[in-house]
Amino acid sequence: MHARRYGFTLYELLITLSLVAMLATLAVPAFATLSAKSRQYAEIWSLFHAIHRARKTSIVQRREVSLCPSDDGATCAGRTDWSAGWILYYTPDDNDRGGLVVVAHEVTDSIRIKANRRAFTLRATVKRATNGTLVVCDRRGRIPAKALVVSFTGRPRVATARPDGRPYSCAY
Repeated sequence: MHARRYGFTLYELLITLSLVAMLATLAVPAFATLSAKSRQYAEIWSLFHAIHRARKTSIVQRREVSLCPSDDGATCAGRTDWSAGWILYYTPDDNDRGGLVVVAHEVTDSIRIKANRRAFTLRATVKRATNGTLVVCDRRGRIPAKALVVSFTGRPRVATARPDGRPYSCAY
């Protein structure tokens, strides 16, 4: 009788390793794209929900609520690049109420956010909100840019292309 041998031959091991290497070569770029899309969606939805919250608060409490870029999570940065982060706060009014930061958000390093406004202010129903567009991009350019478009009534919507069909870009 022959003793049964367990294990793999060198040939079998090389074939298996080459198949694993080929699959990894195909999977890594797909995973990087999936990861970039996931980060982009997370930032878009954070802004989307912040705008909805500001709109609801402005209507229910009859006061102005603003959203602006921020470096420190406490004050507005006064620019159109929102890539460091943003804050949602009560806008000061005649009774000197306000200035209280409701939400402070830090943006992921791999995402860039550019807007055509330095701030968005949501007002009660008798006044108009600040309209504009926030474009969310992957810093490495692995995925197309998407935009969060805010209407005059303060309603946000996600767009993949400008009204004329051209794609969005973070280079304003």
